[in-house]
Amino acid sequence: MKKTLALVLVIIMVVGMLAGCTQTAPAATETAQPAETAAPKTLKVWSFTDEVRTMALAFQEKYPNVKVEYTMIPMTNGEFQTKLKSALQSGEVPDVISLEASFVREYVESDFLADVSDLLPIAKDLGVYQFTIDIGTYEGVTKAFSYQATPGAMFYRRSLAKEYFGTDDPEKIQELVTGMENFEAAAKIVKEKSKGNTYMVGSTGDFANLFFANRQTPWVVDGKLVIDPMVDQLFETAKSFRQNGYEAQANQWQEGWFAGMNDSLVDAKGNQKQVFSYLLPTWGLPYVLMPNAAPKEVKAEGSDTTKTVGKDTAGDWACINGPMPYQWGGTWIGAMKDSENLDLAKEFVKFTTLNPETLKNWALGTYTNEYLKKIDPSIGDKLAQGPGDFVSSQKVVDEIVSKFDDAATSKFLAGQNSYKGFAAAAPTIDLKLIQASDDAIQRSLNDPLNNYASNKQTKEEAIKQFKDAVKNALPDIIVE
Repeated sequence: MKKTLALVLVIIMVVGMLAGCTQTAPAATETAQPAETAAPKTLKVWSFTDEVRTMALAFQEKYPNVKVEYTMIPMTNGEFQTKLKSALQSGEVPDVISLEASFVREYVESDFLADVSDLLPIAKDLGVYQFTIDIGTYEGVTKAFSYQATPGAMFYRRSLAKEYFGTDDPEKIQELVTGMENFEAAAKIVKEKSKGNTYMVGSTGDFANLFFANRQTPWVVDGKLVIDPMVDQLFETAKSFRQNGYEAQANQWQEGWFAGMNDSLVDAKGNQKQVFSYLLPTWGLPYVLMPNAAPKEVKAEGSDTTKTVGKDTAGDWACINGPMPYQWGGTWIGAMKDSENLDLAKEFVKFTTLNPETLKNWALGTYTNEYLKKIDPSIGDKLAQGPGDFVSSQKVVDEIVSKFDDAATSKFLAGQNSYKGFAAAAPTIDLKLIQASDDAIQRSLNDPLNNYASNKQTKEEAIKQFKDAVKNALPDIIVE
């Protein structure tokens, strides 16, 4: 910013001279003075996550002459998207927005975001994973970058692996589950050896992303809905897992699904059940699996007293790539084309996603609450970024990967450095098929898939329900 202001002042001085201005040298000195005393510029940043607020504070630390006006809007029921679209209609847009994986393409394919393709040389120098660039690029124009890369993985219980397969060695377990046919064969072994008391997965929804990520054709071609053969395989695999008792039939993100992480899962009769594995991306380890692998305090039925359920399963987990490569989630940062501070907005994008120092600090947990309070004492006691998030730069990952040998994540995995596994998986991800309509189409598949897996519908009925749902959600797409 200081360099930019200085350049502007030089231009003003030169123009004045060319125009025959009779200002004296002292007057020129007076003109330069506001560069140090001018009020801070305000940068408006909207996001659906406090993660970006942490980034905003770090940005303010580096650019003290900038005031970041941060607005956090939840996306639980689509509030973020609703408010953003309303702002676009009114013309009163923020300078910077963050975009979640489920709707990033809607904005990348629109005309609302600024072209940030001039930052691509920096991305290339940092070895930014190509799939994160592909998601933020449309028709050759890059409009958003991400500070994260989120390759998927498979986390499994070591004790159960020893019991059912005779080993908990990640390399050997990976051999057993490579490809969905092998994964399903392993599920059969788990069921048979546990006498039905251990499920391979908590939900068939756990592996849906694997099939979506490995399609050969996009959902929409020439304006028409295309159902890739992988979707048919997903239907059959989901039905097999449901009918053969390979899944716990728990709903993702609900109590029963989390219960399998700390051995508090029980069936309708109160019998204890276990879950062998969870298919989760990079962020699933620190934000989902680790917090839910500890015992929970719950209210006893019909009483105000609490009881402890489950056990601490930390140290009993391992991480492998799983049946097929996939990616899940992530956050992208873009500058709004109509921003009144476009240069500053692009600088924010560069700082948060393409600055090696920022990425290292982010991954290693430098941005503690204490650190952030020194920048803004009013933030409270909760805002912080812990270590372990997998960043988008391969160059940075290679520099810091060994620092996770003794991290909390590695201790949770019995000494295994998951960062190494993610580093190996990230270059294999290919998301060139991703389109703005993907999220709506894939959500339209949820009910038909569940109905077919439960034998409530035939394949033909389920596919018809799916197509009807797509028609309703996306009337511009031709559905045959």
